[in-house]
Amino acid sequence: MARDTSSIVKQSRREGYALHPKAHKVLARKSGIPGQHAHGRQNKPSLYATQLREKQKVRRTYGLLEKQFARLMNEADRASGAGVLPGELLLQLLERRIDNAVYRAGFATSRRAARQLVSHGHFMLNGRRVDIPSIRLKAGDVLEVREKSRKSGYFAAIDDVVGNTSQSPLSWLKSDVKKFKIEITGLPKREEAEVEINEQLIVEYYSR
Repeated sequence: MARDTSSIVKQSRREGYALHPKAHKVLARKSGIPGQHAHGRQNKPSLYATQLREKQKVRRTYGLLEKQFARLMNEADRASGAGVLPGELLLQLLERRIDNAVYRAGFATSRRAARQLVSHGHFMLNGRRVDIPSIRLKAGDVLEVREKSRKSGYFAAIDDVVGNTSQSPLSWLKSDVKKFKIEITGLPKREEAEVEINEQLIVEYYSR
């Protein structure tokens, strides 16, 4: 399965946005684009550059490759209408990924860590083992940690993991760490996605 393995801290500096919890401290110490000549790039970015950077920021936040992200945007654009904006629908599709739900539920401290847990087959979806992070969840779905996995060192200390996350309660997801269970109760709301995102810039980028 293809994935982006480049440094998440360098990506965060490039986007000027913490894509991973460990990037916050680095961004506090270092600002600007990585590279010895990056500090000289002071020109005001064009509209295209602003749209591109917003697209890259969101794509990297959720850990998708370019083709995956473009397909989701195309799907959101085709499904939009009747008061549903394509940008908001894009964020809803991203939030409904299994790896994002595992992260949002507090079972991992980052989306990268959540993706690894899913890829290694530690979760079951509606009673069946899954290892594809991009599977899209719907209301009524139940994710559970496999019985065998619950005995591993990671899940045995899951309370410590949850203590290191800062996730707020969500209207569309119920998490029960003691029972190793995540229940999907509805659809994500726009305000429950990442707040520092301007999804309209992404729509404009793909509308060129």
